[in-house]
Amino acid sequence: MSASQSKTNAARLLDSLGVRYELRHYDVDPNDLSAETVAAKIQLPAEQVFKTLVVRASSGDVYLAVVPGDAEVDEKALARASGDRRVDVVPLKDVQPLTGYIRGAVTALGVRKPYPVFADETIELFDVISVSAGVRGTQILLSPADYLRVTEARVAPIARSKQHPKG
Repeated sequence: MSASQSKTNAARLLDSLGVRYELRHYDVDPNDLSAETVAAKIQLPAEQVFKTLVVRASSGDVYLAVVPGDAEVDEKALARASGDRRVDVVPLKDVQPLTGYIRGAVTALGVRKPYPVFADETIELFDVISVSAGVRGTQILLSPADYLRVTEARVAPIARSKQHPKG
């Protein structure tokens, strides 16, 4: 991308820090914003595409939880990692006011307010990971080490396999 106005805050942040990354664009289906779908569209395994969830702790603190696309946040594990009694994913209506990002575009890179970031330990298994660029339809591919450094994320076992609805 040559025009800097077409870059997201996340990309501008990485540029300012001299971090190497690649932008990958994909067609957005507003009815299917799942990380698995995004992963297929950018041709990466879902476990390499990390989604960012907004959680609120019993203390009132807000955290960003970064977990693989084929998993979900384990609230009990995140509470242990953060030292809180409990944490819950915030309701969708609270995501944009807290982060400045809409569902399907939340990223810890260039977020409006620098919340503490917790990344699942599997992030370190890859040479390259993908995270939202801060807009639907664009992912940023970068090294986990750079991502962890820039976001000052704490690494912990905070993901679990997705629970399938009973029925």
